[in-house]
Amino acid sequence: MPKLTIDGIEVEVPAGATVLQACEAAGAEIPRFCYHERLSIAGNCRMCLVEIEKAPKPVASCAMPAADGQVVFTTTPKVRKAREGVMEFLLINHPLDCPICDQGGECDLQDQSIAYGKGFTRYQENKRAVTEKFMGPLVKTIMTRCIHCTRCVRFAEEVAGVEEIGAVGRGENMQITSYLEKAITSEVSGNIIDLCPVGALTSKPYAFQARPWELKKTDGIDVMDAVGSNIVIGSRGPAVLRVTPRINDDVNEEWLSDKGRFAHDGLSERRLDRPYVRTNGKLEPATWTEAFAAIRRGLDGMPGSAIAGITGDLCAVEDMVAFKDLLGTLGSARIESRQDGAVIDTSARANYLFNSGLSGIEDADVVLLVGVDPRREAPLVNVRLRKKAVRGLSKVYGIGPTLDLTYKTEWLGDDAAQLANLPAAVADALATAERPAIVIGMGALRQPGMYAAAQALGANINLVREGWNGWNVLHTAAARVGALDLGLVADGVAAIAADTSVKALFLLGADEITAGAGAFTVYIGTHGDHGVRHADVILPAAAYTEKAGTWVNMEGRVQRGLRAVFPPGEAREDWTIFRALSAVLGTPLPYDDIAGLRARISGEWPHLAGSDTVVVSAGPVLAAAAAPSGPIALPISNYYLTNPIARASDTMAECVAQILTPMQEAAE
Repeated sequence: MPKLTIDGIEVEVPAGATVLQACEAAGAEIPRFCYHERLSIAGNCRMCLVEIEKAPKPVASCAMPAADGQVVFTTTPKVRKAREGVMEFLLINHPLDCPICDQGGECDLQDQSIAYGKGFTRYQENKRAVTEKFMGPLVKTIMTRCIHCTRCVRFAEEVAGVEEIGAVGRGENMQITSYLEKAITSEVSGNIIDLCPVGALTSKPYAFQARPWELKKTDGIDVMDAVGSNIVIGSRGPAVLRVTPRINDDVNEEWLSDKGRFAHDGLSERRLDRPYVRTNGKLEPATWTEAFAAIRRGLDGMPGSAIAGITGDLCAVEDMVAFKDLLGTLGSARIESRQDGAVIDTSARANYLFNSGLSGIEDADVVLLVGVDPRREAPLVNVRLRKKAVRGLSKVYGIGPTLDLTYKTEWLGDDAAQLANLPAAVADALATAERPAIVIGMGALRQPGMYAAAQALGANINLVREGWNGWNVLHTAAARVGALDLGLVADGVAAIAADTSVKALFLLGADEITAGAGAFTVYIGTHGDHGVRHADVILPAAAYTEKAGTWVNMEGRVQRGLRAVFPPGEAREDWTIFRALSAVLGTPLPYDDIAGLRARISGEWPHLAGSDTVVVSAGPVLAAAAAPSGPIALPISNYYLTNPIARASDTMAECVAQILTPMQEAAE
């Protein structure tokens, strides 16, 4: 490990570190535009210049390897003059439109020009102008501001795996553009907005909405998939204006999927903001008292065996516990959370978790994907799978429809029987791998027998061993693991919908089904979506940004989000609805605030009491089973419209029109 002296401070850094990293370890601040910790080194902005003893000129610290005995200076007059010169060059052509630039207040160029610039320029020539580029409905471009740091280019190529952004021209004529000026087709394209150090790439839906200092920033959890990405919710007054990622290296690093970033405008559309009661076949607005009275009349004299409940994909743990407790007071324990009909063994917690962990899956050297499309079901999991695959350090095989996952994948066919008839080379690769992994998705688990057959394969290849658990279930619903932890598993949504003995059905944000016809149906949710079709009573609830809640991601990590804004109109937090309704029905639930509810949760499910914690589970129960046969249908056909919030989003509708539809037409 090399030892360096930085401004008189001696530091020791790992082999392979750069001088810039050594300077940061010594506490020295080094300005930069092109350098980013998660991207390859470009060394083209030259803002990170430092002075190294015996070097003839200032050195770009981001591209200089740290060597033993180096003596580095970061604040000498020579360094200051060099940085001022670089900044002067960067500002030659940069437009002075900071007052109307959406990057204002968060602009690296603004900050660093104040700290490291001259404060004036010696250039009088006319500034160049660059034509605007089209990158789709999410990314707004004003390329005259571009300083050619190439962060967006490197992200698209290295992280997203969609090589659709690049540079054309040379010198002053160089321009960053999307090839053929088509919309970027990546599911993580919005991250280039955060990466851009100037205002060249900004959020198109957020354009001219607010300044960053006007926003209230609240920590939250993304519920658009089961990754549990950490987010910051930016709100002003009653409206959520933007969502940005929050750094968590164990979960989402510093990235966020496009749906998690941009679908929030659906929070203000098609919202349920008052109760409704069906009268003479027509839904009419009602008061909470009238709605509760209608529920009481609908349940009058009904035995618990005739009552069932279904929970949706976006629910918080607190809501589902209160829901379970309410139905328990009515004598019913028939609650189902698997709207997609997935067959999952819940006898052991490890049976339904992503056991390798989101960061741990990067350590797998051979991965078998079974009925899963990680690129659309969990884009940030796909980003992690790509890391080693593109370097040739891992092999990825797939059973299911042939897909472009942005990295080399050997597809073995779309027949589920392949699980029991793997090619010899694939079987040997899995059996001899140091860390083999099976990633099975909801598409496979909807097919009877696939779960058991995949576990049988895991047993044959010693998938669970000392220090490694390669059994991974990739969920698509943010609420699913929490619901399985709570035991919200009955005989399936289809069985409940077909059971004529079910006379009352409660739907808690369940919008991906058509159940409810023929039974007295109570819908508790946020949007006028699929779940309200047959509802006799509708109770307006709070969305994920409007309540404090706990969500458990696919790896079993317990995380809590805070309330950013209040629910609209007369909508209320879900658990408070159940508490109030229980009093009307005659058996009040034993908690009056969220602290009491969480105490009840920690009493029965202690592992759900923490925050940002993962309770290590024992290995799954692997047993022999025969594989079924037939094609595997993937659960997501339209990435942008997978839940009621996304379906209400104008931005997601634009993505369908400008990204998905052209892709489908080109494929045909």
